Formats: sequence, structure tokens, C-alpha cells
Amino acid sequence: MKKTDKKMDNHIRRVLTDVCETSLKDIDGFAWLTHTVNYAQFPQSLKVICVFETLEELTTFLESEQYNLLNIRVRRELTTLDVSLKPNVKIVVYDTEEMCEQEHQNNWAKRLATL
Repeated sequence: MKKTDKKMDNHIRRVLTDVCETSLKDIDGFAWLTHTVNYAQFPQSLKVICVFETLEELTTFLESEQYNLLNIRVRRELTTLDVSLKPNVKIVVYDTEEMCEQEHQNNWAKRLATL
């Protein structure tokens, strides 16, 4: 990873940590988030993965107003870093601890590689 890529990754991690901390307080069932990126194809390859505890909690969230608010919050925070995101490209992906356990035996590295 180039020095500039590492610097951007640290900035992304910082703003997403803020989003995560807010979401932990505001959203039932929200557990954590992470991101994946291939800097050779940045920012198109950027994905933010928001993880909930259970599929039931995720389903409830996806049907709530908080769904749109979280998507907006993630995009807004990333734009503070001058990350140019196309409006019609989905960058936020949702998953659950429950599904990772069932499908990948809690191997998040393997699971994230498939998203």
C-alpha cells in the first residue's frame, strides 16, 4: 500500500469510527462496521459494511427511516474527505453476525471477500 493510500485509509477509518459510535447509540441491533477498498480502483471499489447482530434486527432496520439516515450519514462523512462518490452507486452493504456464523463459520475475512 502506498503512503497516500495508507493516509486515506486512516482518514476513512476515522470518519467511519464516528459513524459507528453514533450508530451504536441510535440503531437497535447495530453491532459494528468496517470497510473494504482496492486503492487501484478508488473510490469506485469502496464498500462500507454495516453489521447487525441478527437477521431479524437487520430486517427491522431496513424497513425503518434509520436505513436512509445511515446511508446519508456514511456518504456525508466520506465527502468530508473529498472522496468523490457517484450518487447512484451503492457503497453501504449490510450483513449480520448470524449469517456470517451460518455461512462462513465466523470467518469475517472470508465473508468480506465475497461482498
